[in-house]
Amino acid sequence: MSTTVPPADSVLAGGEGIGEQAWIEVIQKMDEVYNDLLQYEVALEQKNAALEESHQFIESVLASMSDILIVCDRNGNIEEVNSSLCHFAGKEASALEHTPVFNLFADDIERAKAREVFARFGREGVHDCEFYLRGGDGSTVPVSMNCTPRVSQTGKLMGMVVTGRPVGELRRAYQALRQAHDDLKRTQGQLLHAEKMVSLGRLVAGVAHELNNPISFVLGNVLSLKRYAQRLETYLGAAQAIDDPALQALRGELRIDRVIADMPLLIDGMIEGAERTRDIVDALKRFSAVDKMTPEQVSLNEVVERSVRWVVQSASAKFAVEVDLVPDMVCSGSSGQLQQVVMNLVQNACDATLSQPEARLRVTGRIEDGTAVLRFADNGPGISEDYLSRLFEPFFTTKPVGQGTGLGLSISYGIVERHGGKLSAANLPAGGAEFTLALPVASH
Repeated sequence: MSTTVPPADSVLAGGEGIGEQAWIEVIQKMDEVYNDLLQYEVALEQKNAALEESHQFIESVLASMSDILIVCDRNGNIEEVNSSLCHFAGKEASALEHTPVFNLFADDIERAKAREVFARFGREGVHDCEFYLRGGDGSTVPVSMNCTPRVSQTGKLMGMVVTGRPVGELRRAYQALRQAHDDLKRTQGQLLHAEKMVSLGRLVAGVAHELNNPISFVLGNVLSLKRYAQRLETYLGAAQAIDDPALQALRGELRIDRVIADMPLLIDGMIEGAERTRDIVDALKRFSAVDKMTPEQVSLNEVVERSVRWVVQSASAKFAVEVDLVPDMVCSGSSGQLQQVVMNLVQNACDATLSQPEARLRVTGRIEDGTAVLRFADNGPGISEDYLSRLFEPFFTTKPVGQGTGLGLSISYGIVERHGGKLSAANLPAGGAEFTLALPVASH
């Protein structure tokens, strides 16, 4: 048996070939790994850049939030806050972190309330619950707070996120809005009332003009008839002296003596009725502003004293009036028209207190900020809240049928407005009604 051995040169040549190929493969693998590392590095840099951008975006959002933001752990310790809370509490973020969130509340009562609410509703979340927090200046501020649980992917509670909004500014805004709404409603009511007064004024002006002529005609004829009645009475007295039985019998049959006795009363009643009708027409003319007044210096002290004296003298029951006025209350306008207003207010107080055991009216007058203010406070039953808004409407009255026309306060309201003043009514806390008459003080 023979064995063939390859030459040594050929063995060395094969070994060198295998070693070179292995190195080439190693180098190729190293290039592939290096390229992968470069790609991984580029991708990592891109992700880091995206993460940094996302982090900056979140920080900018947190910094721009006007609401308070607090991130707490499961024990209620603060982990992170935003700038709004720092500004609210007057502390840096580092001083707030790792401290109990309940230290932010105003007092022990609020802290106990917050612990109970967060413990009871922590898992479900707390929505729009109002607490009082202590501000950086030491003030107590109401804050509407929301609490949302923060859980892990496995559902484990990790903590909570608390947001809050101070409601003080919101309340002030609501209050201002409500006040503006009330002012708008009041102004709308005043405009509507003014429009009704203008329309009614045109109607009343026409009616007053049409009534004025026949009333003047009736009054003039009645006055002439009164003079004629005096002449007839003189003539009949002379005729009675004639001794004629037939004439005397006719006189008795016609009851001439009774006619002569009744005629003055009848004529006086006709004159009184015509004058009262004329006064009503004059009031309607003043209500419609047909008559033009000549401004004059009016002493309100004299107007009030005269009005009170006239009403008290004509009052059927005992009516006590106390007058307390500062001296020299003077305004510009029509003395007669202001007299009508004051008499109307005093007479209304007299009528309103008829059912009281001791009917009283207190009239006070003061000068306030260049305005003469007269207040008429009675001890009557007051004014129903349903009637206060309608009190100055034409033809509105609370008196029984036949005892009031409903024009007195409406005419007074129009007179006061034309004088640049204001007439208002309200109920007193202790009972009774109070009318306030404000007129600008005349410049000397």
